Amino acid sequence: MGFAAHEGRPGAIGEVHARPHPLIEKPRVLIQLSFMTEAGGSVDHAVLSELSRRLGIAAPDRQARHHAMRWGRGTLRWERHTEFSTYLWEGPLGERMSEDSPFGNGFSPPGTVVSGIRLEIRDWIPSNQALIDSFDAESLCYSLAENGLAAIVTDFRQDGDGLTRILVLDRGLTASRRGALAQRLIEIETYRTLAMLGLPLAQSLSGRLRRIEDRLAEITGAMRAADRRDSQALLAELTELAAELEADAAASLYRFGASRAYDGIVQERLAALGEETVAGYDTWAGFLQRRVAPAMRTCQSVEGRQTGLSQKLSRATTLLRTWVDVEVEKQNRDLLASMNNRARLQLRLQQTVEGLSVAAVSYYVVGLVGYLAKGFSIFGLEVKPELVTAASVPLAILAVWWGVRRIRRSHREQDGAAKH
Repeated sequence: MGFAAHEGRPGAIGEVHARPHPLIEKPRVLIQLSFMTEAGGSVDHAVLSELSRRLGIAAPDRQARHHAMRWGRGTLRWERHTEFSTYLWEGPLGERMSEDSPFGNGFSPPGTVVSGIRLEIRDWIPSNQALIDSFDAESLCYSLAENGLAAIVTDFRQDGDGLTRILVLDRGLTASRRGALAQRLIEIETYRTLAMLGLPLAQSLSGRLRRIEDRLAEITGAMRAADRRDSQALLAELTELAAELEADAAASLYRFGASRAYDGIVQERLAALGEETVAGYDTWAGFLQRRVAPAMRTCQSVEGRQTGLSQKLSRATTLLRTWVDVEVEKQNRDLLASMNNRARLQLRLQQTVEGLSVAAVSYYVVGLVGYLAKGFSIFGLEVKPELVTAASVPLAILAVWWGVRRIRRSHREQDGAAKH
């Protein structure tokens, strides 16, 4: 309408349509591989450029986050996520993955595979119903979805190609609902696998946390023995433990946060399935609740232990630093007392020196007076030098003592003015 648009409006509007459900006919197979791409989108772009070159079409833009291209008798869809990327090929049913898919010879993976899925969509007919028996009965999940128009089956185990097998039996879904259901099931398996990546890390950290907890208990016990406590050594060890803990917490922060987010997505997708139970079989939600929830609780427990242990280490460090400060203050007090004692000794020495200096200066003054008295005879004045010298002794001592006191008082007044 000619009005100025907000700079973020195109992205906000386009995000709603960024991941549309594919329209899927039946029978069909969907194969998705998820790769961890820590190097960023540059590796994905190189892979897509090579695939586009083989097809003779233009490669996607470097900033693109999703792309689709025809491949053989099917469609290859690529999408980049925060830490992984997915390559989904949808095509006709085949016995092996490499028959018509792009994942055969010549495909260069952009990273390590974290998830692989083979989802088959077939008609719900008696002959296909028998395919359910090919799944592992111990972990078989079989339920109804889409108001009973589809059966969803999996055992969460991998076939000979390393792909998790999922079977959808359809008896009346539209192409749109079929695509939405397939995408939802694929996301459940993908994000379920990504959520479980936090479990090995949690298990490896649990042992180190136990060691730090035990050592913290030993240190706090040693802190109670005031007569044998080496505060400096204990503080250094506490600091090392805190540094080790914070390093582990920083290294696991992203993984545990990602596991929580992925598990939340899995729960949302399971709730959106609206499963209906089939007598004698487990549902997807029930199976994953028993198998995935304990792993997520383990990750949460380790993360909580890290937080609690960090707080305990901080409190112990603060208490120990307080004791160190008290010990330092005691040392400073003793040092000040020693300095005060030294100052008193210096003052006494100074007073002694001042007394000697008064006597010495008076001696020289009296000597000068004696010489002066002897010189009076030149002017015809007859005085006894010995008498004048003797009479000048108390006067000289008094004058010198008074002069020294004035000088000391003047210095004290100058020092007081400088302090203020």
